[in-house]
Amino acid sequence: MNNLDIYRTLLTVKGILTLCFSLFFVFYMFMGGVFGTAFMLDPTQDDIPFNPGLIFIIIGGIGFILTVTLGILTLYAAKYLGKRTNYTYIFVVSILNCLTGALGIVLGVLTLVELNKPEVKRLFDDQSGLVPTKNPY
Repeated sequence: MNNLDIYRTLLTVKGILTLCFSLFFVFYMFMGGVFGTAFMLDPTQDDIPFNPGLIFIIIGGIGFILTVTLGILTLYAAKYLGKRTNYTYIFVVSILNCLTGALGIVLGVLTLVELNKPEVKRLFDDQSGLVPTKNPY
């Protein structure tokens, strides 16, 4: 009848993969620390205007925060999709997933198409009443 359980599983996998990808940024921050330490310990570099490892640490920290946040949001969307609640939340997270690369685009678009089907909207409407209804005018 609908593919919501399949998309729930795929969103769970996407959330876990996103959380695993956040480890790349942890490694990036670690490398920034190593580069920063190497430049600080180099006796020939007495007047370095800034620590180049700091750039790696900042970018790694921002990337880590963003990927962990998106991973957690995606896992919650999978949970809500399984319960058939929070239609708007799932819709927004599907749009956010469209910004994250090929897997996110495919999964986000397919989830959005599935969420816009009338029978799926009725499932969510029966559970929570948060689905916008047709304008009577």
